[in-house]
Amino acid sequence: MAMSVEIGGGTLSEIYQSAKKLLLRTRDALEKLERLENAGGIDSPDLSTSVKRDISQIQSFCAEMDRLWRSVGAKSQRDLWKRKVEQIAEEAQSLKESLDKYNLRNQKRAQEARERAELLGRANGEGAHVLRIFDDEAQARASVRSSSRMLEEASATGESILRKYAEQRDWLKSAQRKGLDVLNTVGLSNSVLKLIERRNRVDQSIKYAGMILTVVIVVYLIWRWR
Repeated sequence: MAMSVEIGGGTLSEIYQSAKKLLLRTRDALEKLERLENAGGIDSPDLSTSVKRDISQIQSFCAEMDRLWRSVGAKSQRDLWKRKVEQIAEEAQSLKESLDKYNLRNQKRAQEARERAELLGRANGEGAHVLRIFDDEAQARASVRSSSRMLEEASATGESILRKYAEQRDWLKSAQRKGLDVLNTVGLSNSVLKLIERRNRVDQSIKYAGMILTVVIVVYLIWRWR
């Protein structure tokens, strides 16, 4: 009979049955891949490789059957086997296209995951840089506040010193006036009065020099601290 024609150790009918069984198994495996994908983008490389291998085997069966059905004697049987083989080949091609689409989607998800990881890495790096900038600015503001406090304290100290010198000056002027009154009363000479005035001017010069020296020392200490 025509269906008993053998090739590669199997008849046309046996190869057809093997192709049908493998086709069903491959379709189930592909559906499982798609269910895993819909469940959360889970990938199964081993299962995907197995499906690809089975589709290649089915296509190999189709090539063998395509040669065999042409050897069938009766035309009606040839036409029947031709349709059967074409149906298997079409289903195998459909499964191959579905697997190719699945692989493309999987590759796209992997690429998107890599891009997200890269973006996250850059974001973390930029965030750390921004935090370092904020820390530097915070330290600078703290340093400015500390310097401002020191300047305020130095200014307050200088004002206190100036007030004390002003009080001493007023006291010295009062003492000078009293001393002049006393000297005038006892009738001292003008030369003595001039000598006292010169001594007073010298005291004032010493006082102002001391004030300037104090301010210079305060400014120097602040500069050294900075």
